Amino acid sequence: QVQLVESGGGLVQAGDSLRLSCAASGLTVRSYTMAWFRQAPGKEREFVAAISWSGGRTYYADSAKGRFTISRDIAKNTVYLQMNSLKPEDTAVYYCAADLSPSPGNPKYDYWGQGTQVTVSS
Repeated sequence: QVQLVESGGGLVQAGDSLRLSCAASGLTVRSYTMAWFRQAPGKEREFVAAISWSGGRTYYADSAKGRFTISRDIAKNTVYLQMNSLKPEDTAVYYCAADLSPSPGNPKYDYWGQGTQVTVSS
């Protein structure tokens, strides 16, 4: 059974940093494209970042470029999202997702975590 468990969310001030973690079980992150999406109240789920199964390619939404970094630790079977210079508009529930061969920015991933709340105050 595949499980993706996010952690690391919280309440921070604008300009602060957070690192989200996604611990995977039932699959190996080196075999899947892993991604982060987010959903703010009243809005659709949107793509944030993805890392290819090989680890050789990363993809970012324009809103994340230059501020967020996606990475993975194969030994820990965990994916991370380092978020710097956070803004109030980054407030959302952040979800981890996994798929064997997705279009990275398309939310049609096979597996999803339960999400972790990130709140950025101004």
